[in-house]
This record gives sequence, C-alpha cells and structure tokens, in this order.
Amino acid sequence: QVQLVETGGGLVQAGGSLRLSCAASGLTVSSYEMGWFRQAPGKEREFVAAIPWHGANTHYIDSVKGRFTISRDNAKNQVYLQMNSLKAEDTAVYYCVADSNFGVLRAGRGSSWGQGTQVTVSS
Repeated sequence: QVQLVETGGGLVQAGGSLRLSCAASGLTVSSYEMGWFRQAPGKEREFVAAIPWHGANTHYIDSVKGRFTISRDNAKNQVYLQMNSLKAEDTAVYYCVADSNFGVLRAGRGSSWGQGTQVTVSS
C-alpha cells in the first residue's frame, strides 16, 4: 500500500522559508515521477513542481521559479520542497504526489496523494 506523508508546513512571515518533506512508503521515489501540488482556499488545485525519476531536470510553475526547489533523497525515500522568499499568495495546502507517468502527474491525475500540509504566509 502506497503512503505519502507530508510534513514541514506552518505559519511563516512573508520573505521567510519553509522546507516541506514527503516521506514515501510502498513505493520507491527514485522509480516514480514525484511532484507537489497546492490548493488555496476557494481556488483550484494547481501544479507547483515535479522531479522525474531520473532527476535530470525539474519543472516549476512560473510563479515559484527561482524561489522553490524540489529535490529527492533516494536513501531516505523522501522528496522535498524548499520554499524561499515566501509570499502571501503561496498560502495553501501542499500535497505530495506520485505517478509512473509525468504527463499524468502534471495534469493532476497522479495515482498517489498525501494528505496535505498547510502553509500559511502572513504579509
């Protein structure tokens, strides 16, 4: 049974940083496309970042480029999202996602989702 557990969310002031972690069980992150989505109150869920199984390149939405970094620790079977220079508009519940197909993951139809972790940025 696949399980993804996100941690690291919290309340931070604008300009601050947070590091989200996603601990995976039941799958090996180095063999899957891994990503992060977020959903703000009253808004649709949106793609944030992804890292392919081979790790050769990463993908981000424009609004987080240069501020967020997705990475993976294969030994710990975890995926991370380092978030710097946070803005109020980054406030959302952040979800870790896994799928064997990047296109499916990118479209928000990933097969495995975590329960989410709340990130709140105060302005």
